Amino acid sequence: MTAAAALVVAATFTRTMERVATMDPAMSRAVYDSHAVQLVYETPLSIDYEARPYRLAPGFCEMPEIAEGGLVYVFRVREAELAAGFGAADMVRSLERLRDPELVSPNGWIVKDVEKAEAPDVRTVRITLKRRCHFFPWLMTHAASCVIGADGRGSGEFVLSHWRKNHEMVFRRKGKAGRGFDTVRYLVVDDVSTQWLMFLRGELDFLGEISRDNWDAVIGADGRIDASLERAGVRLYSLSTLNVLHLGINMKDPVLGPNRKLRQALNAAFDYPSWEKFYNGRIAPCATPVPPGVEGRLETPFAYAYDPEKARRLLAEAGYPGGIDPKTGRRLTLTLAIGRASQESREAGELMASFYARVGVRMESSFKTWDAFLKAVNDGRVQMFRMGWVGDYPDAQNFLQLFHSRNVNPGPNHSNYTNPEYDREYDAAMAAATAGERNRHWLKCQEIIREDCPWVFTHFKKEYSLVRPTVENYRPTDFPYGVERYYENALH
Repeated sequence: MTAAAALVVAATFTRTMERVATMDPAMSRAVYDSHAVQLVYETPLSIDYEARPYRLAPGFCEMPEIAEGGLVYVFRVREAELAAGFGAADMVRSLERLRDPELVSPNGWIVKDVEKAEAPDVRTVRITLKRRCHFFPWLMTHAASCVIGADGRGSGEFVLSHWRKNHEMVFRRKGKAGRGFDTVRYLVVDDVSTQWLMFLRGELDFLGEISRDNWDAVIGADGRIDASLERAGVRLYSLSTLNVLHLGINMKDPVLGPNRKLRQALNAAFDYPSWEKFYNGRIAPCATPVPPGVEGRLETPFAYAYDPEKARRLLAEAGYPGGIDPKTGRRLTLTLAIGRASQESREAGELMASFYARVGVRMESSFKTWDAFLKAVNDGRVQMFRMGWVGDYPDAQNFLQLFHSRNVNPGPNHSNYTNPEYDREYDAAMAAATAGERNRHWLKCQEIIREDCPWVFTHFKKEYSLVRPTVENYRPTDFPYGVERYYENALH
Protein backbone atom coordinates (compact mmCIF):
# COMPACT_ATOMS: atom_id res chain seq x y z
CA MET A 1 0.00 0.00 0.00
CA THR A 2 1.37 3.42 -0.93
CA ALA A 3 1.64 6.21 1.63
CA ALA A 4 -1.13 8.12 -0.14
CA ALA A 5 -3.43 5.08 -0.12
CA ALA A 6 -2.71 4.50 3.57
CA LEU A 7 -3.75 8.09 4.35
CA VAL A 8 -7.02 7.60 2.45
CA VAL A 9 -7.79 4.43 4.42
CA ALA A 10 -6.89 6.15 7.70
CA ALA A 11 -9.29 8.99 6.93
CA THR A 12 -12.20 6.56 6.42
CA PHE A 13 -14.37 5.08 9.15
CA THR A 14 -15.67 1.68 8.02
CA ARG A 15 -18.36 -0.50 9.57
CA THR A 16 -20.99 -3.00 8.50
CA MET A 17 -24.64 -2.00 8.14
CA GLU A 18 -27.80 -3.87 7.25
CA ARG A 19 -29.46 -2.91 3.97
CA VAL A 20 -30.65 0.68 3.80
CA ALA A 21 -33.95 0.91 1.94
CA THR A 22 -34.27 4.66 1.43
CA MET A 23 -32.56 8.00 1.91
CA ASP A 24 -35.90 9.83 2.08
CA PRO A 25 -36.49 10.73 5.75
CA ALA A 26 -40.25 10.64 5.30
CA MET A 27 -40.11 7.07 4.01
CA SER A 28 -37.48 5.71 6.41
CA ARG A 29 -38.69 2.83 8.56
CA ALA A 30 -35.79 0.75 9.81
CA VAL A 31 -33.05 1.86 12.19
CA TYR A 32 -30.59 1.18 9.35
CA ASP A 33 -32.30 3.87 7.27
CA SER A 34 -31.97 6.28 10.19
CA HIS A 35 -28.21 5.70 10.42
CA ALA A 36 -27.71 6.82 6.83
CA VAL A 37 -30.37 9.53 6.72
CA GLN A 38 -29.05 11.39 9.76
CA LEU A 39 -25.55 11.63 8.33
CA VAL A 40 -26.91 13.71 5.46
CA TYR A 41 -29.91 15.51 6.96
CA GLU A 42 -30.29 17.29 10.30
CA THR A 43 -33.24 16.88 12.63
CA PRO A 44 -34.80 20.01 14.20
CA LEU A 45 -33.38 18.95 17.58
CA SER A 46 -30.68 16.46 18.49
CA ILE A 47 -29.83 14.21 21.42
CA ASP A 48 -26.78 15.27 23.39
CA TYR A 49 -24.01 12.85 22.41
CA GLU A 50 -22.24 13.09 25.77
CA ALA A 51 -25.06 13.37 28.30
CA ARG A 52 -26.36 10.43 30.37
CA PRO A 53 -29.22 10.28 31.11
CA TYR A 54 -30.13 11.44 27.62
CA ARG A 55 -31.15 15.03 27.08
CA LEU A 56 -32.16 17.20 24.17
CA ALA A 57 -29.76 19.55 22.39
CA PRO A 58 -29.97 21.99 19.47
CA GLY A 59 -29.99 20.55 15.96
CA PHE A 60 -31.19 22.37 12.85
CA CYS A 61 -32.83 24.72 15.37
CA GLU A 62 -32.05 26.10 18.79
CA MET A 63 -33.99 24.70 21.76
CA PRO A 64 -37.65 25.74 21.38
CA GLU A 65 -39.72 28.16 23.44
CA ILE A 66 -42.91 26.60 24.83
CA ALA A 67 -46.05 28.74 25.05
CA GLU A 68 -49.80 28.60 25.62
CA GLY A 69 -49.67 25.86 28.23
CA GLY A 70 -47.61 23.49 26.12
CA LEU A 71 -49.70 23.81 22.96
CA VAL A 72 -47.24 25.98 21.00
CA TYR A 73 -43.55 25.36 20.26
CA VAL A 74 -41.50 28.15 18.70
CA PHE A 75 -38.26 27.04 17.00
CA ARG A 76 -35.47 29.34 15.75
CA VAL A 77 -33.30 28.08 12.89
CA ARG A 78 -29.62 28.27 13.79
CA GLU A 79 -27.47 30.92 12.10
CA ALA A 80 -25.21 28.29 10.51
CA GLU A 81 -28.19 26.76 8.68
CA LEU A 82 -29.36 30.17 7.46
CA ALA A 83 -25.86 30.89 6.17
CA ALA A 84 -25.90 27.56 4.29
CA GLY A 85 -29.10 28.54 2.50
CA PHE A 86 -31.67 26.74 4.65
CA GLY A 87 -34.59 28.32 6.47
CA ALA A 88 -37.81 27.88 8.38
CA ALA A 89 -39.80 27.11 5.23
CA ASP A 90 -37.61 24.03 4.63
CA MET A 91 -38.47 22.65 8.05
CA VAL A 92 -42.20 23.30 7.64
CA ARG A 93 -42.23 21.71 4.18
CA SER A 94 -40.33 18.65 5.47
CA LEU A 95 -42.78 18.11 8.33
CA GLU A 96 -45.80 18.59 6.07
CA ARG A 97 -44.50 15.84 3.76
CA LEU A 98 -45.15 13.37 6.60
CA ARG A 99 -48.89 13.84 6.17
CA ASP A 100 -48.98 14.26 2.41
CA PRO A 101 -51.80 11.89 1.27
CA GLU A 102 -50.00 11.24 -2.02
CA LEU A 103 -46.71 10.28 -0.33
CA VAL A 104 -48.31 8.01 2.34
CA SER A 105 -45.38 8.25 4.74
CA PRO A 106 -45.15 5.46 7.35
CA ASN A 107 -44.01 8.17 9.77
CA GLY A 108 -47.15 10.27 9.82
CA TRP A 109 -47.46 9.53 13.53
CA ILE A 110 -44.64 12.03 14.14
CA VAL A 111 -47.03 14.89 13.34
CA LYS A 112 -50.38 13.36 14.33
CA ASP A 113 -50.71 15.86 17.21
CA VAL A 114 -49.68 18.85 15.09
CA GLU A 115 -52.53 21.24 14.27
CA LYS A 116 -50.37 23.45 12.06
CA ALA A 117 -46.75 24.33 11.33
CA GLU A 118 -45.99 27.86 10.15
CA ALA A 119 -42.94 29.87 9.09
CA PRO A 120 -43.76 33.52 9.91
CA ASP A 121 -40.25 34.50 8.86
CA VAL A 122 -37.11 32.89 7.49
CA ARG A 123 -35.82 31.95 10.92
CA THR A 124 -38.97 31.10 12.92
CA VAL A 125 -41.05 27.93 12.93
CA ARG A 126 -44.22 28.01 15.01
CA ILE A 127 -45.85 24.63 15.68
CA THR A 128 -49.32 24.48 17.25
CA LEU A 129 -50.45 21.18 18.73
CA LYS A 130 -53.98 19.80 18.91
CA ARG A 131 -53.37 18.69 22.49
CA ARG A 132 -50.56 18.75 25.02
CA CYS A 133 -47.84 16.27 24.13
CA HIS A 134 -45.08 16.24 26.73
CA PHE A 135 -42.69 14.24 24.53
CA PHE A 136 -43.17 16.31 21.36
CA PRO A 137 -39.62 17.77 21.42
CA TRP A 138 -38.23 14.22 21.32
CA LEU A 139 -40.16 13.57 18.11
CA MET A 140 -38.12 16.37 16.57
CA THR A 141 -35.00 14.16 16.94
CA HIS A 142 -36.48 11.31 14.89
CA ALA A 143 -35.04 10.64 11.43
CA ALA A 144 -38.46 11.24 9.87
CA SER A 145 -38.37 14.87 11.04
CA CYS A 146 -35.13 15.60 9.15
CA VAL A 147 -35.06 18.88 7.23
CA ILE A 148 -34.67 18.65 3.45
CA GLY A 149 -33.80 21.71 1.37
CA ALA A 150 -36.04 22.73 -1.54
CA ASP A 151 -33.39 21.33 -3.87
CA GLY A 152 -33.10 18.05 -1.95
CA ARG A 153 -29.93 19.05 -0.11
CA GLY A 154 -29.33 18.19 3.50
CA SER A 155 -27.70 20.38 6.11
CA GLY A 156 -25.91 17.44 7.75
CA GLU A 157 -22.14 17.18 7.81
CA PHE A 158 -21.96 14.50 5.10
CA VAL A 159 -23.18 13.91 1.56
CA LEU A 160 -23.85 10.51 0.05
CA SER A 161 -21.13 10.15 -2.58
CA HIS A 162 -21.60 6.50 -3.57
CA TRP A 163 -24.37 3.94 -3.11
CA ARG A 164 -24.23 0.47 -4.53
CA LYS A 165 -27.51 -1.03 -3.32
CA ASN A 166 -27.19 -4.01 -0.98
CA HIS A 167 -23.41 -3.69 -1.03
CA GLU A 168 -21.86 -0.36 -0.04
CA MET A 169 -22.61 3.24 0.93
CA VAL A 170 -19.95 5.95 1.12
CA PHE A 171 -20.49 9.33 2.76
CA ARG A 172 -18.08 12.24 2.30
CA ARG A 173 -17.74 15.06 4.81
CA LYS A 174 -18.58 18.45 3.30
CA GLY A 175 -16.00 20.59 5.06
CA LYS A 176 -12.75 20.05 6.87
CA ALA A 177 -12.85 17.09 9.21
CA GLY A 178 -10.62 18.52 11.93
CA ARG A 179 -9.92 15.42 13.99
CA GLY A 180 -12.91 13.63 12.52
CA PHE A 181 -13.10 11.18 9.64
CA ASP A 182 -13.33 12.53 6.09
CA THR A 183 -15.34 9.55 4.91
CA VAL A 184 -17.82 7.10 6.44
CA ARG A 185 -18.24 3.75 4.70
CA TYR A 186 -21.08 1.28 5.32
CA LEU A 187 -20.66 -2.28 4.02
CA VAL A 188 -23.41 -4.90 3.75
CA VAL A 189 -21.91 -8.14 5.05
CA ASP A 190 -24.53 -10.75 5.94
CA ASP A 191 -22.29 -13.45 7.34
CA VAL A 192 -21.29 -12.76 10.96
CA SER A 193 -18.17 -14.91 10.66
CA THR A 194 -17.02 -12.79 7.72
CA GLN A 195 -17.70 -9.64 9.74
CA TRP A 196 -15.56 -10.99 12.57
CA LEU A 197 -12.66 -11.87 10.27
CA MET A 198 -12.83 -8.44 8.63
CA PHE A 199 -12.62 -6.80 12.04
CA LEU A 200 -9.64 -8.92 13.06
CA ARG A 201 -7.88 -8.02 9.78
CA GLY A 202 -8.42 -4.32 10.46
CA GLU A 203 -10.87 -3.90 7.56
CA LEU A 204 -13.55 -2.65 9.96
CA ASP A 205 -13.09 0.05 12.59
CA PHE A 206 -16.20 -0.96 14.49
CA LEU A 207 -18.15 -4.13 15.18
CA GLY A 208 -21.58 -3.35 16.58
CA GLU A 209 -22.80 -6.87 17.17
CA ILE A 210 -20.83 -9.81 18.49
CA SER A 211 -22.37 -13.12 17.50
CA ARG A 212 -22.93 -15.89 20.02
CA ASP A 213 -20.43 -18.07 18.17
CA ASN A 214 -17.67 -15.46 18.53
CA TRP A 215 -18.40 -14.44 22.12
CA ASP A 216 -15.82 -16.75 23.67
CA ALA A 217 -13.18 -15.31 21.35
CA VAL A 218 -13.92 -11.83 22.70
CA ILE A 219 -14.51 -12.42 26.40
CA GLY A 220 -12.36 -14.74 28.50
CA ALA A 221 -13.44 -16.85 31.45
CA ASP A 222 -12.44 -13.98 33.75
CA GLY A 223 -14.97 -11.69 32.09
CA ARG A 224 -12.28 -9.49 30.54
CA ILE A 225 -11.68 -8.75 26.88
CA ASP A 226 -9.38 -11.28 25.20
CA ALA A 227 -5.72 -10.46 25.85
CA SER A 228 -4.76 -10.46 22.16
CA LEU A 229 -7.51 -7.95 21.37
CA GLU A 230 -6.50 -5.82 24.33
CA ARG A 231 -2.86 -5.82 23.15
CA ALA A 232 -4.06 -4.65 19.75
CA GLY A 233 -5.74 -1.68 21.42
CA VAL A 234 -9.30 -2.93 20.77
CA ARG A 235 -11.85 -1.60 23.26
CA LEU A 236 -15.04 -3.33 24.40
CA TYR A 237 -18.14 -1.28 25.27
CA SER A 238 -21.47 -2.37 26.73
CA LEU A 239 -24.83 -0.61 26.93
CA SER A 240 -28.17 -1.45 28.50
CA THR A 241 -30.53 -0.50 25.71
CA LEU A 242 -34.08 0.72 25.12
CA ASN A 243 -34.68 -2.42 23.04
CA VAL A 244 -37.42 -4.64 24.51
CA LEU A 245 -37.85 -8.14 23.06
CA HIS A 246 -41.01 -10.18 23.47
CA LEU A 247 -43.27 -12.88 22.13
CA GLY A 248 -46.35 -11.05 20.99
CA ILE A 249 -49.72 -12.78 21.41
CA ASN A 250 -52.41 -12.02 18.87
CA MET A 251 -55.38 -11.19 21.07
CA LYS A 252 -57.72 -11.93 18.15
CA ASP A 253 -56.62 -15.56 18.18
CA PRO A 254 -59.55 -17.72 19.40
CA VAL A 255 -57.31 -19.87 21.62
CA LEU A 256 -55.07 -17.29 23.27
CA GLY A 257 -57.11 -14.08 23.08
CA PRO A 258 -59.96 -14.97 25.48
CA ASN A 259 -57.81 -17.06 27.86
CA ARG A 260 -55.84 -14.87 30.28
CA LYS A 261 -54.80 -17.82 32.45
CA LEU A 262 -53.20 -19.44 29.41
CA ARG A 263 -51.26 -16.28 28.58
CA GLN A 264 -50.09 -16.06 32.19
CA ALA A 265 -48.99 -19.69 32.03
CA LEU A 266 -46.90 -19.01 28.93
CA ASN A 267 -45.03 -16.30 30.86
CA ALA A 268 -44.49 -18.51 33.90
CA ALA A 269 -43.13 -21.31 31.70
CA PHE A 270 -40.53 -19.08 30.01
CA ASP A 271 -37.17 -20.15 31.46
CA TYR A 272 -35.32 -16.85 31.66
CA PRO A 273 -32.16 -18.25 33.35
CA SER A 274 -31.64 -20.65 30.43
CA TRP A 275 -32.49 -17.88 27.97
CA GLU A 276 -29.88 -15.61 29.56
CA LYS A 277 -27.28 -18.40 29.32
CA PHE A 278 -28.16 -18.90 25.65
CA TYR A 279 -27.38 -15.21 25.04
CA ASN A 280 -24.08 -15.31 26.99
CA GLY A 281 -25.53 -13.06 29.71
CA ARG A 282 -25.93 -10.22 27.20
CA ILE A 283 -29.54 -9.55 28.13
CA ALA A 284 -31.47 -8.19 31.10
CA PRO A 285 -34.71 -9.63 32.55
CA CYS A 286 -37.96 -8.12 31.37
CA ALA A 287 -41.10 -7.83 33.49
CA THR A 288 -42.56 -4.67 31.95
CA PRO A 289 -42.28 -3.08 28.51
CA VAL A 290 -40.61 0.02 30.03
CA PRO A 291 -36.80 -0.34 30.08
CA PRO A 292 -34.59 0.21 33.13
CA GLY A 293 -33.65 3.83 33.70
CA VAL A 294 -36.80 5.26 32.10
CA GLU A 295 -38.91 7.40 34.43
CA GLY A 296 -42.25 5.82 35.33
CA ARG A 297 -41.04 2.21 35.14
CA LEU A 298 -42.75 -0.31 37.45
CA GLU A 299 -40.16 -2.02 39.66
CA THR A 300 -42.25 -4.52 41.65
CA PRO A 301 -41.72 -8.31 41.12
CA PHE A 302 -43.57 -9.91 38.22
CA ALA A 303 -46.22 -12.38 39.40
CA TYR A 304 -45.68 -14.60 36.34
CA ALA A 305 -41.90 -14.76 36.24
CA TYR A 306 -40.38 -18.19 35.57
CA ASP A 307 -42.04 -20.78 37.79
CA PRO A 308 -42.81 -24.10 36.07
CA GLU A 309 -45.07 -25.32 38.88
CA LYS A 310 -47.14 -22.14 38.66
CA ALA A 311 -47.21 -22.54 34.86
CA ARG A 312 -48.65 -26.07 35.18
CA ARG A 313 -51.25 -24.87 37.69
CA LEU A 314 -52.27 -21.97 35.45
CA LEU A 315 -52.49 -24.32 32.45
CA ALA A 316 -54.91 -26.51 34.35
CA GLU A 317 -56.96 -23.47 35.38
CA ALA A 318 -56.92 -22.35 31.74
CA GLY A 319 -58.52 -25.66 30.71
CA TYR A 320 -55.38 -27.51 29.58
CA PRO A 321 -54.25 -29.81 32.42
CA GLY A 322 -50.85 -31.22 31.54
CA GLY A 323 -51.04 -29.24 28.32
CA ILE A 324 -53.89 -31.44 27.01
CA ASP A 325 -57.21 -30.17 25.69
CA PRO A 326 -59.82 -32.44 27.37
CA LYS A 327 -62.28 -31.77 24.56
CA THR A 328 -60.02 -33.34 21.94
CA GLY A 329 -57.50 -35.30 23.99
CA ARG A 330 -54.74 -33.62 21.99
CA ARG A 331 -51.78 -31.60 23.17
CA LEU A 332 -52.12 -27.82 22.93
CA THR A 333 -50.05 -26.68 19.92
CA LEU A 334 -49.08 -23.05 19.42
CA THR A 335 -47.35 -21.49 16.40
CA LEU A 336 -44.70 -18.78 16.76
CA ALA A 337 -43.93 -16.64 13.70
CA ILE A 338 -40.27 -15.59 13.37
CA GLY A 339 -39.13 -13.02 10.83
CA ARG A 340 -35.66 -14.33 10.13
CA ALA A 341 -34.43 -17.86 9.42
CA SER A 342 -30.92 -17.35 10.81
CA GLN A 343 -29.08 -19.98 12.81
CA GLU A 344 -29.60 -17.93 15.97
CA SER A 345 -33.35 -17.65 15.32
CA ARG A 346 -33.66 -21.39 14.70
CA GLU A 347 -31.71 -22.26 17.85
CA ALA A 348 -33.77 -19.78 19.87
CA GLY A 349 -36.98 -21.29 18.50
CA GLU A 350 -35.84 -24.78 19.53
CA LEU A 351 -34.93 -23.55 23.00
CA MET A 352 -38.30 -21.90 23.53
CA ALA A 353 -40.03 -25.06 22.32
CA SER A 354 -38.15 -26.97 25.03
CA PHE A 355 -39.40 -24.54 27.70
CA TYR A 356 -43.02 -25.20 26.77
CA ALA A 357 -42.54 -28.93 26.26
CA ARG A 358 -41.70 -29.18 29.97
CA VAL A 359 -45.23 -28.12 30.85
CA GLY A 360 -46.88 -30.16 28.12
CA VAL A 361 -47.34 -27.50 25.40
CA ARG A 362 -46.02 -27.91 21.89
CA MET A 363 -44.63 -24.76 20.25
CA GLU A 364 -43.83 -24.79 16.55
CA SER A 365 -41.78 -22.10 14.82
CA SER A 366 -42.86 -20.65 11.47
CA PHE A 367 -39.98 -18.87 9.72
CA LYS A 368 -40.69 -16.13 7.20
CA THR A 369 -38.80 -13.43 5.35
CA TRP A 370 -38.92 -10.12 7.22
CA ASP A 371 -41.35 -8.51 4.75
CA ALA A 372 -43.65 -11.54 4.78
CA PHE A 373 -43.47 -11.65 8.57
CA LEU A 374 -44.45 -8.00 8.96
CA LYS A 375 -47.35 -8.41 6.56
CA ALA A 376 -48.61 -11.50 8.37
CA VAL A 377 -48.39 -9.72 11.75
CA ASN A 378 -50.13 -6.59 10.42
CA ASP A 379 -52.83 -8.72 8.81
CA GLY A 380 -53.42 -10.63 12.05
CA ARG A 381 -52.52 -13.95 10.39
CA VAL A 382 -50.26 -15.12 13.22
CA GLN A 383 -50.98 -16.69 16.59
CA MET A 384 -47.76 -15.59 18.29
CA PHE A 385 -44.77 -13.67 16.94
CA ARG A 386 -41.25 -12.86 18.06
CA MET A 387 -40.55 -9.14 17.88
CA GLY A 388 -38.57 -6.28 19.38
CA TRP A 389 -39.31 -2.62 19.92
CA VAL A 390 -36.50 -0.08 19.84
CA GLY A 391 -37.39 3.04 21.80
CA ASP A 392 -37.64 6.18 19.69
CA TYR A 393 -37.15 8.35 22.79
CA PRO A 394 -36.58 7.65 26.52
CA ASP A 395 -40.13 8.12 27.77
CA ALA A 396 -42.52 5.50 29.18
CA GLN A 397 -45.16 6.58 26.67
CA ASN A 398 -43.05 5.31 23.77
CA PHE A 399 -43.38 1.76 25.12
CA LEU A 400 -46.86 1.88 26.66
CA GLN A 401 -48.39 3.15 23.41
CA LEU A 402 -47.89 -0.41 22.17
CA PHE A 403 -51.01 -1.47 24.08
CA HIS A 404 -53.53 1.31 23.41
CA SER A 405 -56.58 0.26 21.40
CA ARG A 406 -56.07 3.22 19.03
CA ASN A 407 -52.81 1.64 17.91
CA VAL A 408 -53.95 -1.85 16.88
CA ASN A 409 -52.72 -3.19 13.54
CA PRO A 410 -51.44 -1.76 11.30
CA GLY A 411 -50.30 0.47 14.19
CA PRO A 412 -47.63 -0.51 16.72
CA ASN A 413 -50.07 -2.47 18.91
CA HIS A 414 -49.36 -5.67 16.98
CA SER A 415 -50.96 -7.81 19.69
CA ASN A 416 -54.30 -6.10 18.95
CA TYR A 417 -54.72 -5.70 22.71
CA THR A 418 -57.78 -3.73 23.84
CA ASN A 419 -58.72 -2.93 27.41
CA PRO A 420 -60.88 0.11 28.26
CA GLU A 421 -59.33 0.39 31.72
CA TYR A 422 -55.85 0.51 30.20
CA ASP A 423 -56.94 3.14 27.68
CA ARG A 424 -58.36 5.33 30.46
CA GLU A 425 -55.13 5.19 32.46
CA TYR A 426 -53.04 5.87 29.36
CA ASP A 427 -55.20 8.81 28.28
CA ALA A 428 -55.09 10.24 31.82
CA ALA A 429 -51.30 10.05 31.74
CA MET A 430 -51.21 11.91 28.45
CA ALA A 431 -53.46 14.64 29.87
CA ALA A 432 -51.53 14.96 33.15
CA ALA A 433 -50.13 18.38 33.98
CA THR A 434 -47.13 17.11 35.94
CA ALA A 435 -44.58 14.31 35.59
CA GLY A 436 -45.53 12.92 39.01
CA GLU A 437 -49.20 12.63 38.07
CA ARG A 438 -48.29 11.16 34.69
CA ASN A 439 -46.04 8.52 36.26
CA ARG A 440 -48.79 7.36 38.62
CA HIS A 441 -50.92 6.52 35.59
CA TRP A 442 -47.97 4.87 33.81
CA LEU A 443 -47.47 2.57 36.82
CA LYS A 444 -51.13 1.57 36.72
CA CYS A 445 -50.86 0.88 32.98
CA GLN A 446 -48.00 -1.51 33.63
CA GLU A 447 -49.90 -3.29 36.43
CA ILE A 448 -52.78 -3.92 34.02
CA ILE A 449 -50.48 -5.16 31.25
CA ARG A 450 -48.59 -7.53 33.54
CA GLU A 451 -51.84 -9.12 34.68
CA ASP A 452 -53.34 -9.43 31.17
CA CYS A 453 -50.09 -10.72 29.58
CA PRO A 454 -50.61 -9.83 25.89
CA TRP A 455 -46.86 -10.54 25.60
CA VAL A 456 -44.51 -13.15 26.88
CA PHE A 457 -41.89 -10.80 28.33
CA THR A 458 -38.49 -12.16 27.29
CA HIS A 459 -35.68 -9.62 27.75
CA PHE A 460 -34.08 -6.24 27.25
CA LYS A 461 -31.13 -6.32 24.95
CA LYS A 462 -27.62 -5.34 26.02
CA GLU A 463 -25.38 -4.05 23.26
CA TYR A 464 -21.71 -4.92 23.10
CA SER A 465 -19.44 -3.25 20.59
CA LEU A 466 -15.78 -3.48 19.65
CA VAL A 467 -13.85 -0.42 18.52
CA ARG A 468 -10.37 -0.37 17.01
CA PRO A 469 -7.76 2.08 18.35
CA THR A 470 -8.09 4.19 15.19
CA VAL A 471 -11.36 5.57 16.60
CA GLU A 472 -11.54 8.04 19.47
CA ASN A 473 -14.45 9.83 21.16
CA TYR A 474 -16.74 6.82 20.73
CA ARG A 475 -19.73 6.68 23.11
CA PRO A 476 -22.23 3.81 23.10
CA THR A 477 -25.76 5.19 22.76
CA ASP A 478 -29.34 4.10 22.19
CA PHE A 479 -29.52 6.77 19.47
CA PRO A 480 -26.54 6.02 17.19
CA TYR A 481 -27.99 7.75 14.13
CA GLY A 482 -25.46 9.99 12.43
CA VAL A 483 -23.11 9.87 15.43
CA GLU A 484 -20.10 9.09 13.21
CA ARG A 485 -19.76 12.85 12.86
CA TYR A 486 -18.53 12.92 16.47
CA TYR A 487 -15.88 10.23 16.08
CA GLU A 488 -12.25 11.31 16.02
CA ASN A 489 -9.49 9.78 13.93
CA ALA A 490 -6.57 8.74 16.15
CA LEU A 491 -4.26 8.76 13.13
CA HIS A 492 -5.09 12.32 12.15
